[in-house]
Order: sequence, then C-alpha cells, then structure tokens
Amino acid sequence: MINGSQLLKRRVALLKNVAMIRALSSQVNHLALWQRGTWETFLQTGRGSDNLFRSIDTNHSETITVPELHVFLDSVGHKGVHPRAFKMLDELAHDHSLSRQEFKSWLVLATNFHQEMESQYALGYERLPHVGERKPQPDDADFHTWNEHTMSQAVRKMQYAVRGQVVMRADELQSQGKEILYTNIGNPQAVGQSPISYYRQVMALCDLPAEDGIDHPNVHQMFPADVVTRAKECREAIGPAGTGAYTGSQGILQFRQDVADFISERDGHQSYAGNIFLTNGASSAIELVLTSIISSEIDGVMIPIPQYPIYSALIAKLAGRQVGYFLDENSNWAATESELTQRLEDAQDQGVDVKALAIINPGNPTGQVYSREDLEVICKFCSENGIVLLADEVYQRNVYNPSKSFLSAKKVALETPGCEDLQLVSFHSTSKGVIGECGRRGGYMELHNIDKDVQAQLYKLASSGLCSNVPGQVMTSLMVKPPKSGEDSYERFEQEESDIFEGMKNRAKALVEGLNEVDGISCNPAEGAMYAFPSIKLPPKAIEAAEKMHVSPDTLYALSLLEETGICVVPASGFGQEEGRFGFRTTFLPPDDKMMSAVDKFKSHHEQFCAKYA
Repeated sequence: MINGSQLLKRRVALLKNVAMIRALSSQVNHLALWQRGTWETFLQTGRGSDNLFRSIDTNHSETITVPELHVFLDSVGHKGVHPRAFKMLDELAHDHSLSRQEFKSWLVLATNFHQEMESQYALGYERLPHVGERKPQPDDADFHTWNEHTMSQAVRKMQYAVRGQVVMRADELQSQGKEILYTNIGNPQAVGQSPISYYRQVMALCDLPAEDGIDHPNVHQMFPADVVTRAKECREAIGPAGTGAYTGSQGILQFRQDVADFISERDGHQSYAGNIFLTNGASSAIELVLTSIISSEIDGVMIPIPQYPIYSALIAKLAGRQVGYFLDENSNWAATESELTQRLEDAQDQGVDVKALAIINPGNPTGQVYSREDLEVICKFCSENGIVLLADEVYQRNVYNPSKSFLSAKKVALETPGCEDLQLVSFHSTSKGVIGECGRRGGYMELHNIDKDVQAQLYKLASSGLCSNVPGQVMTSLMVKPPKSGEDSYERFEQEESDIFEGMKNRAKALVEGLNEVDGISCNPAEGAMYAFPSIKLPPKAIEAAEKMHVSPDTLYALSLLEETGICVVPASGFGQEEGRFGFRTTFLPPDDKMMSAVDKFKSHHEQFCAKYA
C-alpha cells in the first residue's frame, strides 16, 4: 500500500516530468517558430541564408544532418518552394551531411523554382542583340567568387516584368528581322510620338555654347523670342559652368521654385522649393524614399495589386516586405477601406511593420482616375495608422474621361479633416503626360510633413549620387512652366500638346472598345494613364501547358501573341492580380494605323490561341 510520503514523491516526480515535457515542448515550439520565421524571411527578402542555416544546424556541427533536416521540413510544412526542391534536398542529406555552401547552393536552385522562369532571364540576356560582343567565358569556369550563390539573393529575387522574358524574346525576334510593335512600356517617342518643339528648342539653347546659341547674331531668326528668353533664364539659373557640370544634390534652386509654383497653382495650397528634390525620373525618387524607409527585414510597404513593378522590384531589392492590397476590378479598380484595413491587420499579425503605402493615380496598369472620395479614404487610412503615403502621380496630365479630373493626394489631404499630420511624398516625371521625354530622365518629388532629420538624410543619400542629370532638371522646369498665352511659341505649343493628347484619348477609347468586342476578353475603361489592362479567359489545356513549361498562363499567352503577331505586351502576372485571373497590359501609344491593326490582331490571335488549346 502506498503511503502519503511515497505518493508525494511520485507527484513531485510526475510534476518534474511534466515540467520537462513542457520545457521540451516549448523548445520544440521555439525552434519551429525560429525556423519558420527565418524561412519566411528568406523567401520574402532573399536575405538571411546564414541565419536559416543556423536555425537548422541545431547541434552546431556546421553541417545539416537528416534528422535536423526533417525537423526543419516539418516546421515549414514543406511549403514555400516547389516540392521537387524539398525532395532534392532530402536526397542530398541522405547521401551526406550538408555543408553551409551546399545548403546555400540548394537555396539558389530551390528559389529558381519559386521565381517564374528566372533561368530564362539569364538565357534571354545571353541572346540580347543590343548587349554587344563580350569576352568568351567557359561554362565550367569555377574561379568566380562573386557568383549566383554569393551574390545578393535579394537581387535574384527582384523581378521587373516590363522588360522581362517577353520583351527579351521580342528584341531577339526583331534582330532576326521580325517586325515588332512594342506596346509593353510607356515610351511614347520610341513608338512615333513627336517631341514638342518648345521643349527641344529651349533645351538646345541651354546645351549649345553661347556663341553658337543665345549669343549668336542670328539667334532670333532661328528661334522664337520667348524661347531665347527662357533659355537665357535657364542658363542663368544653371550658372556659368553650363549643363555639363554637377549641380547641388537637391537640384537647381530656381528649377525647384518653378516646381513649387506649379504645385501651388495646381492645388491652391503653398508648396516650398526647399521640400522639392529634382531626380532622374520618378523611379530614382521612389528608390531614394524606399531606401530610407525600409530599415529591416520586417518593414513592409503596402502596394496596390495590380501595381507598376518598380515597387515590388525595389522592395525585393531592399529586402523589405511587400504587402499587397487588391484593387477591385468590378468597381473600376477602387481601393476600399475594408481591403486596406484587412491587409494591414494581416501583415501586423505576421509581425510586419507597415511603414508606407503607395498609390498610383491615374493607375498603372489599371487606368483608373481616383475621385476625391477615393483619395480621402486612402489619406485618412494612412494618417490614422501613421503610414507614409507615397503618391505616384506621373500620369496627372493623362485624364481622358471628361467627367473625371486629376486631384493630387496633397490637395485632398490638406482639405480633409483628420489628415493634418499625414506624411506624404509625391512623385512626378517628364516621361509621361504629353511631354513624353523618357530619355531625359527628369522628375521630382515633393516632401510634405516629412521629419526634418529624415529630409536631411535623404539629401545625404541624394548626395551620394552627386546630382540628377542637368538636362533632366531643365526639362522638368520646362514641363511645369510652359509658354504662356500671348508668347510667340504658345499657339504652336498648344496645338502640338492637343494633337498628342487627343490622339491618346481616341486610341484609348478605340482599344478598349475593340478588346471588349472579343469573346473571352474584357477590359475596364482606360480613364487615364497610357494603358489598357484586359482580363482574358483561357482554356484549361492552356493553363496545363503553362504549368508544364513553368510559366504563368498569361506569359504563355503573351509569348504566343508575340510569335504570331509581333505585338509585345506584358503578362498581367508581372503586375500582380487576383488568383485565377489572367491578362496583359498594353499601351495605346503607337500611331492610329498601327494601333487599329493591333486591335484586329488581338482578336484573331485570341481566337486561334483558344482553338489551339480547346
């Protein structure tokens, strides 16, 4: 019979065992959380491969054994990469314990499965005709210490579909003599848009030596008087060194004042030259800001889905977290408060610190123009949650719907109660609008309610690149301060701008109407910007064929369109979209005759493609 003393001893022993089991269970749970966290971090950012290795190598042997590997696979649930990659890893570990380098090599291979056709990008680059001759290199060269395994995995993860696999194939076909219609990118002058005379005339006089330009005795016979006057103003602002010398890192003060005056007149609220940075297009400004915002692997940026892939590319490159919020296609690509809130909460539940949110207005690739109510929802959401709003407004001149007009995020924020403390950065560019001077790489960003110490650090970051290019700064000033009524160039300038704008407006309408006449294609109106973003219905066999080729179904479709018609579009998967949706983005920039011909080709190709995979 058990006495009280024995029973007490047994209970103490049992409690010790329970405590040990709980401690062990806690350790196992802690390990699983650590492994899942490091695995997710690597998949999201391409960073942390050494930390991931350490989380698996629990006995600190500098190798991974089979038991350790199985614990890891159980922790991550065999999720994140293609199942074949995990099978390969298991086979390697059964053959011998894996070294750190072998594990990193496997990560590179595994994430080739994860990133759609990444290897095709390298192969496509090898065939690009405009790269030029390179020194031959043997395939088995093993002396490179900077290689696919040791390079930044964040760069490997980065994708930019606008100049991705389909475009690289288009360049290759063009070099072989095939006629290609490039509708993949908003590059107006590359597809036939004429430059506006006033901009080029002033630019020429800024670049020419004075004796050959503004001081030439016959200058007024060659250029309108207002062009000469404006060129002299620009040259005075630049200084005696001219356009070939560096400027201040924030940009030439007079040109920044021109931008501030433009914004003040546009919005009805004061803008300050000291809050303007002149940049190499909007893209470099976006990179400056994201570089300063993303400080760790848990920092998130909310971006619209679909989105222009500069955002996803830079977030990947900077090893941040992309937090997508879906635009509602059935409501003309609206961003709803419920969607924003849900995505923010989901991100926070996953330990992501959401620091910024990007909008594109008018939309790229979606073409919607936000109303005041739409912008109020976004501005209030960001203000209430302490999120920096990044307003990409490069298409503000491209509004075609007569019932819509462009409103800046800054104007709406300043006129909306509750948004007084909204932190905002707005972007504009000389590449879009009707100016279309993409190659000039001109643009600006305006800081609103941004911490003064942060602005000082942004200046330091800009200083590391010395300055934005001076012709781009000149072009930005000209864009925001065009000729005025009564000046010599005004009528010609107005006519050239009107011709370009009306051409875009008419082609946008004709393209969308033509696409909507095709059975199996549907497209929302292109209210603004330069693109249509149709949805396409694909036969199940086409989807199966794409899976076997390890490409998205709309990449298969876009490659087929290119091969059959010579039209180069961007698969919608490159911009992000709802699960099960397929489509593409096309510009409506080519001349009328080519664009109307393209509409017919879209129709015939879709019918042939669907018949092929019926």
